[in-house]
Amino acid sequence: MIRVERREAGIAWVVFDRPQARNALTFAMWDRLREVAGELDADADVRVVVFTGAGSQAFVAGTDIAEFRAMRGADDGVAYEARIEGVIGALEAIHVPTIAAIAGACTGGGVSIAAACDLRIGSTDARIGVPIARTLGNCVSLRNIARIAAIVGLDAVKALLLTGRLLDAGEALRAGLLNEVVEPEALAARAQALAEEIAALAPLTLRVTKEMCRRLRDATPLPDYEDLIRACYGSADFREGLTAFLDKRRPRWTGS
Repeated sequence: MIRVERREAGIAWVVFDRPQARNALTFAMWDRLREVAGELDADADVRVVVFTGAGSQAFVAGTDIAEFRAMRGADDGVAYEARIEGVIGALEAIHVPTIAAIAGACTGGGVSIAAACDLRIGSTDARIGVPIARTLGNCVSLRNIARIAAIVGLDAVKALLLTGRLLDAGEALRAGLLNEVVEPEALAARAQALAEEIAALAPLTLRVTKEMCRRLRDATPLPDYEDLIRACYGSADFREGLTAFLDKRRPRWTGS
């Protein structure tokens, strides 16, 4: 589930609350996240939004892999990526500053959520990456690659995706994926303190600054990439990756 906690000073906390699954999101949770983003964006009393995961093991460990069982081919993959794009776009559209408070694993779609936030604080045990080349054999949408590249640079994104590595907190800080690193027990308090600092600032300045940055990023349109999504989600390798993950064995890739 996704919980929304409203606190004083116009600060809202959005908590990904599925710790037994490392806060991996079901499709229903992705849809609910989009609704929550719209609700918070429309709420004039909200000044800052903080996103975090329940428990200490994960921020968001991507999409629950079991959700992919119903996929039957490339069309479903295209629809899935469009669904996620809609959610991440809704997060970026929240007009007030957003903060990701990251403990433990932040992987796959969790990285896209974090990249959509304006600021990212990580605990020293944070691990961030997109290990899909080792797990499912699917791909990341072009727009999400562009989002992450806007933070760390294209070569760094390639290294992240081509190796499937998870960056530790220090590496993520140096790369720019994190703005600050704190001890695990201090994460929630630091995120709340930062939110309060920002909530006390001029709201129109913050809103206009966010919108200027969004327009700069979107000034260059992205090329079509549906064919690339289809190549991965319609492949035998994707079916093998999914089956291997659920069977808890190493996948046998064929490149087909």
